[in-house]
Amino acid sequence: MTKDTMQIVREQDVVPFRNRVREMCTKIGMSLVNQTKLITAASELVRNMLKYANGGKVIMETVSKNAQAGIRLVFTDEGPGIADIQQAMRDGFSTGKSLGLGLPGAKRLVSDFDIKSTPGEGTTVTIIHWKNGR
Repeated sequence: MTKDTMQIVREQDVVPFRNRVREMCTKIGMSLVNQTKLITAASELVRNMLKYANGGKVIMETVSKNAQAGIRLVFTDEGPGIADIQQAMRDGFSTGKSLGLGLPGAKRLVSDFDIKSTPGEGTTVTIIHWKNGR
């Protein structure tokens, strides 16, 4: 299984990150539709990391379960954290000047989504998208 870590500290890091995720998707034979879903969700999460935490790191790895291949991405930052995750996961909620669709939208695009955050310490978001999208 392939495992890689990328530091995301500036906007210019986003394109190489997206390219790396696309390479991993292609390697496991993920369809273009499922690649697009994963890369869209990953782009939203990495931009949130830049906007709200001034960056962080992403661990990228291929995983398998019941003979099914997938990609797991773990986004970790040491930003201000999220005080109310339940509220942050509602459509329309934003502490910035956005539409508030990022986190809940990202969740809808991937197979598995988990978020943990401690105010003052940071946030970790883990997503998995399986090759078949389920």
